[in-house]
Amino acid sequence: MKTAKELLLNYLELINDPDIAIDLFADDAVFELPYLASLGLPWQWKGRDMIYNFLKNLPKTFGNFHFQNIRIHIDTPDQAFGEYDVDAIANSTGRPYPQTYMGRLVAENGKIKLIREALDMAIVAKGMFPNGLADLTK
Repeated sequence: MKTAKELLLNYLELINDPDIAIDLFADDAVFELPYLASLGLPWQWKGRDMIYNFLKNLPKTFGNFHFQNIRIHIDTPDQAFGEYDVDAIANSTGRPYPQTYMGRLVAENGKIKLIREALDMAIVAKGMFPNGLADLTK
């Protein structure tokens, strides 16, 4: 049975392969990016079908998206917390997307029960919004 750290590392490695990555998740798993709500974007996906649809759209949103410089700060059998970087391109604008994520993973019975990630919303806006940060003041 996989530990939380093993699941987190597997998820990070398989981020661009949703057909395999989805097998890491429990049927009732939840994936959250809570700060996306501050930009008026969806921020929570519940269940494997919703998570799979989110993951399969990632390559359409970003080019060259892969996690690197992974640092695990908390490692228990059922919880892991880490920071990891990505240096991608926002496909909608062609702009760089240099982001650092912080993620907490909760494991249950060798599967991902919860992933909750935080990221810099200014970088999201700069990379993805047509007018960058100016779109946040409208």
